[in-house]
Amino acid sequence: MTTVQHEAPHGAVTILRVVNLFYALTAELKARREARITRKALSRLSEHQLNDIGLTREYVEAL
Repeated sequence: MTTVQHEAPHGAVTILRVVNLFYALTAELKARREARITRKALSRLSEHQLNDIGLTREYVEAL
């Protein structure tokens, strides 16, 4: 079995790193948005409702 090795075109690694950075930033922004939406929804629940699902007000505020 022969293995052929090719070098990446000049600048391809840099472009790949930029694209990966873009995807990582996009994923981070999405995760923060989802956490904010979750915090907002949970903050609207009463103490009794939070207790029913096993959460505390302190936990919600720490999210």
